[in-house]
Amino acid sequence: MAARTIGLLHPGEMGAAVGAVLRGGGHRVVWASEARSSETRARADRAGLEDVGTAAEVARCEVVFSICPPHAALEVARSAPFRGIYVDANAVSPATAARVGEAVDEFVDGGIVGPPPRESGTTRIYLSGGGAEDVAALFAGSALEPRVVENASAVKMAYAAWSKGTAAMLLAIRELARREGVEETLLAEWDLSLPELRERYERAARSAEAKGWRWVGEMEEIAATFEADGLPGGFHRAAAEVYRSQ
Repeated sequence: MAARTIGLLHPGEMGAAVGAVLRGGGHRVVWASEARSSETRARADRAGLEDVGTAAEVARCEVVFSICPPHAALEVARSAPFRGIYVDANAVSPATAARVGEAVDEFVDGGIVGPPPRESGTTRIYLSGGGAEDVAALFAGSALEPRVVENASAVKMAYAAWSKGTAAMLLAIRELARREGVEETLLAEWDLSLPELRERYERAARSAEAKGWRWVGEMEEIAATFEADGLPGGFHRAAAEVYRSQ
C-alpha cells in the first residue's frame, strides 16, 4: 500500500517495536518528545522514529497508535484533537475502549498479544471497528500479524486474564509458602508432581520485577471486564495487589 504518515503515542518497549515494524513497511512514523523521558527518546531514536515535538502535531497524522500503560489510555486519547484513525492498542476493558472511542473522531479498538514484534510468528494485533481493515493492511507481510475480530479489547482481556493472572497467582503462592516456612517443601513437591511450575515461577518473577507496575492497571481493567459481565472480578483485583507489591 502507499506510504502513510503514522503517529505513535508513546514509544515504550512495545510501541517502539511496533513503530519499527511500520517503518519497515515503508511508512513515516512520528512521535512527540514533549514531557517524555530520555529513555523514551533513546528507544524512539533506535527505532528510527521522527520527533515532531508535541501530541498536537502527532494528532495531524492519518493514523495514530496509542500504546501506553492501561491507566493512561483515556488521558492520552484526550490529550489532543485526533482527527485521523485512532488505534487504541492498549490493555483496557471494552468499557474503557468505548470511552476512548468517544474522545476521538475515528476509532479502532486494538489489542496486542505477544512480545515486542521482532520476528514473524510471535505477536498478533487484534483489531475491531470501521477502520480495522485499513489498519490491518499497514502490517501486511510484517512481523506483527493483524487479525480483524469483533471485539479486540475483550480478546486482550480474556487472554491476559490467564497469562498474567496465573503468573500473579504463582508469585502469591510461593510467598505464602515462604511466610509459612514450607517453601522448600513446596518446591520439592513441585519438582515431583508439577515440574514446569518452578520455571514458570522464575519467568513470572523476572517479568513482574521488570514491568509489574504496568500490569496493575491491566489487572484492574480485567477485573472490571469480568464484573461488567456479571462474573467475579476479585481474583484479578488481588492480582493487581500482587503486582503492586513487586
